[in-house]
Amino acid sequence: MGLNNQWMQRDLAVLWHPCTQMKDHEQLPLIPIKRGEGVWLEDFEGKRYLDAVSSWWVNVFGHCNPRINQRIKDQVDQLEHVILAGFSHQPVIELSERLVKMTPEGLTRCFYADNGSSCIEVSLKMSFHYWLNRGQPDKKRFVTLTNSYHGETMAAMSVGDVPLFTETYKALLLDTIKVPSPDCYLRPEGVSWEEHSRTMFLAMEQTLAEHHDTVAAVIVEPLIQGAGGMRMYHPVYLTLLREACDRYGVHLILDEIAVGFGRTGTMFACEQAGITPDFLCLSKALTGGYLPLAACVTTDEVYSAFYDDYPTLRAFLHSHSYTGNPLACAAALATLDIFEEDNVIENNKALAQRMASATAHLVDHPHVSEVRQTGMVLAIEMVQDKASKTAYPWQERRGLKVFQHALERGALLRPLGSVVYFLPPYVITPEQIDFLAEVASEGIDIATRNDISVAVPSNFHPDFRDPG
Repeated sequence: MGLNNQWMQRDLAVLWHPCTQMKDHEQLPLIPIKRGEGVWLEDFEGKRYLDAVSSWWVNVFGHCNPRINQRIKDQVDQLEHVILAGFSHQPVIELSERLVKMTPEGLTRCFYADNGSSCIEVSLKMSFHYWLNRGQPDKKRFVTLTNSYHGETMAAMSVGDVPLFTETYKALLLDTIKVPSPDCYLRPEGVSWEEHSRTMFLAMEQTLAEHHDTVAAVIVEPLIQGAGGMRMYHPVYLTLLREACDRYGVHLILDEIAVGFGRTGTMFACEQAGITPDFLCLSKALTGGYLPLAACVTTDEVYSAFYDDYPTLRAFLHSHSYTGNPLACAAALATLDIFEEDNVIENNKALAQRMASATAHLVDHPHVSEVRQTGMVLAIEMVQDKASKTAYPWQERRGLKVFQHALERGALLRPLGSVVYFLPPYVITPEQIDFLAEVASEGIDIATRNDISVAVPSNFHPDFRDPG
């Protein structure tokens, strides 16, 4: 028995993995990773895998980055953790100062959580509580987009709309208002992204006009709906949304957990619309992919609604044990240093262009309906019929075939259903991008070559898809 198999058997005896049907591992080998370096992950038998999805979209400057490593090592000898209620520490103060300085103008206060889903919960609770403190208790509903994803805790699921994650728990979720997504994939032929996004905003305008008296906030993923299949839309939608939220007296929450920190081509996606949200949710790349940390950055107006004498009970009494952990803050500070010192955003433009040129040939593939891109995110959507964009039944798991082929070739490509995507660390080289394009092309050929016979259950839901 090889080393990989030994570790796999020990794992399967005791672990329950996230986002996984564990029975799959009766046929699909689990891959234990021993070490990482740059874009590469290496298993216990020395095989390497190029991490094309940044280990669930978190890693931006490579595995075991020496600059981030050193910052954490220095911090662990100084202070590993301290309660953030009534106490503070240098890394969290410095990180907060830098986030306030680099985020859009008007965002002045940082509230920390442990992960993205928790950060969304913070923003939702904070918005509702704001209106309660302001004497408007009826404003307690949230507006969200169809096909959106904001996490897997209860309130975060409530404002999501990917059935695979939400359908089972429907009875437990908040009553939210869902508005059609501005996703440009199904735009009419000849219609631009901007024109389609403007048209789709009409539904949001009507919803706010009818329901603003009871709505606390609108929450959206700016520019890219990640778990919804890397569907994308034009920044003009955000511009129109900010204006409408102001006009109707509704908060705007931007979930930049996946798309922040350079992923869309600017440091924050909302910069492309020239807007400031009331709440900006950040996580994932915040620590360079090292440690769990999230920040909900908000305004002085929101902060002031909670600032009062204790007996008024206006305080935001929300906490996490590891809030503002010094080690995570140290990793975040090192990550921000690299952004500042290495001209990352500008360098990414060349890498994004290479991603586009390396995959350009797939536009003509008979089973690829679209190759779409926003910054350092590129998605390739496989379909059974190109002309009508008819999707493959999700039960066929075409993306899984791409995933398996990529592993054989030494790449970690974890598709979202039939959507193959590149979301690599920013330290990837042009030659490594070419390699990923080659592997993806081969995998797509294999996955779309033959018909697959699957039994479709009576409760078939066409919007389900494999998780990424």
